[in-house]
Amino acid sequence: MIKEDLLSILVCPLGKAPLRREGEFLVCTRCGPRFAVRDGIPDMLIEDADLPPGCSSINDLECVKSGDAK
Repeated sequence: MIKEDLLSILVCPLGKAPLRREGEFLVCTRCGPRFAVRDGIPDMLIEDADLPPGCSSINDLECVKSGDAK
C-alpha cells in the first residue's frame, strides 16, 4: 500500500495532475490512466498504464489532445 506522504507528491507523468488511490491503482484525476501498484511500488510508466474507457491510445488522453502533456 502507498503511504499518504508518497501519494501527496506523486503526479501523472503526462499532465502532472494529482493522483487518487483506487484499490491497487493510482488514477490520474484529470485524464484517467490507471497506474498499478505492486508490492507498494507504483508503476508510473505511461506505457504500462491502463487507459480509461474510450481511449485506444495515449494520444486520445485529454492532456495530450490539449497539449498539456509533457
